[in-house]
Amino acid sequence: MTRKVNIGGVPVGGGESVKVQSMCTVKTSHTEEVCAQISALKAAGCDIVRVSVLDRDDAAAIKEIKERTGVPLVADIHFSAELAVAAIEAGCDKVRINPGNIGGEEKVKLVADCIRAHGIAVRVGSNTGSLERRFLQKYGVSREALVESALFSVAMLEKYGVNDIVISVKASSVPLTYGAYTLLSQRTDYPLHIGVTEAGTYDSAIVKSSAALGALLLNGIGATMRVS
Repeated sequence: MTRKVNIGGVPVGGGESVKVQSMCTVKTSHTEEVCAQISALKAAGCDIVRVSVLDRDDAAAIKEIKERTGVPLVADIHFSAELAVAAIEAGCDKVRINPGNIGGEEKVKLVADCIRAHGIAVRVGSNTGSLERRFLQKYGVSREALVESALFSVAMLEKYGVNDIVISVKASSVPLTYGAYTLLSQRTDYPLHIGVTEAGTYDSAIVKSSAALGALLLNGIGATMRVS
């Protein structure tokens, strides 16, 4: 059992059903194409959609996309606290950030203050492609490294009063993905977003995701999921 987090009116964790998340594959500022993809995702049963925010135009487009689709939107941010703030102010329902690459503690506080002011959720975590050097040196590429890295990011946000958090620890290996999420579920009561990263080609991704996510779900682990 985990705590419950609200994503744009969709409850995640806390005994709720597992929610399906996917993401758009075109630039977010191309609103017509994005809205068409979201419509197709809704028809397929998707609950939450993630969009990338690479510049100010992407952030500004979130407002129109939300108005036209009515689906909870997650803004995917890398490296820029300012873009995170812009996406939140445009109306995203959750922001996905890495506190370790957002630009230092002042920038983390800037984003955290904005998250709290708008009452939205945040996803943080780790994956095998971007583990911090300190955790790699201590643990190597392992479930311990993934979990410690994710919890370090969580602690940075908690320091500034953010508690509506969803965590992920993704690997491209099925056993490592399963092991990391199992360990993380024992260390925290935040809801977990499960998935396999860099899962490969279409057929490979289906097999790896089915094995890893199926095993986790059978053990009651996972509040939201995405097949890569």
